[in-house]
Amino acid sequence: MDLPPLLVVDAANVIGSRPDGWWRDRAGAVARLRDELAGVAAGGLAELPPPVEVVLVTEGRARGVPAVPGVRVVPAAGSGDDALVTVVAAEPDGRRMLVVTADRELRGRVAVLGARVEGPGWLRRALVTGR
Repeated sequence: MDLPPLLVVDAANVIGSRPDGWWRDRAGAVARLRDELAGVAAGGLAELPPPVEVVLVTEGRARGVPAVPGVRVVPAAGSGDDALVTVVAAEPDGRRMLVVTADRELRGRVAVLGARVEGPGWLRRALVTGR
């Protein structure tokens, strides 16, 4: 059985990419992002046909944001980057994986594990347009 594509989102990096006041309520901003991602599992996104496994990696004050149907939340005990790499490294070879982050070092770490990487702008556009 083929595994569905995996979308792993660096929550802190994505919310930090848009100056909309997220710093006043980090957990609320991450919860809004999680809710935006909820439809991706069943509906797919851009080049990720449904179903899609969606993982949102949280850290700091946003660690308490709970999962919702369609989005698994991984709260980082320490470094969010390390938690995200752990998620990607646990996947079998050949699984289609897309990581969303703008962090250059993190991009390199997940790319060597076989993940494709896009930035937060790509995700924001894809959530609006579906492409």
